[in-house]
Amino acid sequence: MDLAYLRAHPAHLPLFLTHQRIRETPVSGGDICTARRLTLDDGNSVFAKTWPEGAAEPVPANFFATEAAGLRWLREPGAVPVPEVVAALPDLLALEWVEPGDATPEAARRFGAGLAALHRAGAPAFGADWPGFVGALPQDNTPSTDAWPDWFAQRRLAPYLRRSADSGALSATEVALVERVLARIGSYGGVEPPARIHGDLWPGNVLWGADGRAWLVDPAAHGGHRETDLAQLALFGGAPHLEVILAAYQEVWPLADGWRARVPVHQLHLLLVHTTLFGGAYRDAVGAAARAALSV
Repeated sequence: MDLAYLRAHPAHLPLFLTHQRIRETPVSGGDICTARRLTLDDGNSVFAKTWPEGAAEPVPANFFATEAAGLRWLREPGAVPVPEVVAALPDLLALEWVEPGDATPEAARRFGAGLAALHRAGAPAFGADWPGFVGALPQDNTPSTDAWPDWFAQRRLAPYLRRSADSGALSATEVALVERVLARIGSYGGVEPPARIHGDLWPGNVLWGADGRAWLVDPAAHGGHRETDLAQLALFGGAPHLEVILAAYQEVWPLADGWRARVPVHQLHLLLVHTTLFGGAYRDAVGAAARAALSV
């Protein structure tokens, strides 16, 4: 099997893997899926991810189809490098292989400018035309023409607040703080039409390539607020050369006044996702972000 054959016959990939006709090398694939580098007969490689064998839950319906749809949608404007979807099957996703490299200031500058162009490509509504996932969690992508503050509060914050509260990942103190943010969500400003966003853009989902470019991977793509992507880039230690990324972004599409003060509001989405998935380890981060948002 070579790359041309795989593109033409993606459904044949599991058969070749079953009969060990493709060289497989385990690689890092994040916290959810099993990831491998598949080396084909022509020397080309693809990145393949599958649901882990023996997982407590089966692969959710449309899980890999959703990621494939998001990757293709982000790739359409040609603004930021996004791996080509080579095969999208119910139990497997195969993508163009990106050779890892170093995060350089020049790559960061190109990424910031490209991200602004991607966001500016826009979306017809908040949400998307495909089911939503963030990590392995379902996410409501029902397209909406509601104003951003109400949509964000009800579709991106409230569901994970409820789940985190029900599981005990958040105490009554953090729940009350986030509820206060929800109650005043319309006061934060920065309301804009839907942008074309990655949606899960913590630093680990930027792949710095050997080609000197930064690639977008593992999206939860949808129409959202562009400040959400930028706020997420600052989480968990922050992306390399973050200020270079932001400066290049501003040159292409300047952000609305007060955007830095709104960063914790946008970060609450992924932080609540983390308390839903991983429990109380992220409780303090949720509390700190909510307090920062309420101080604006």
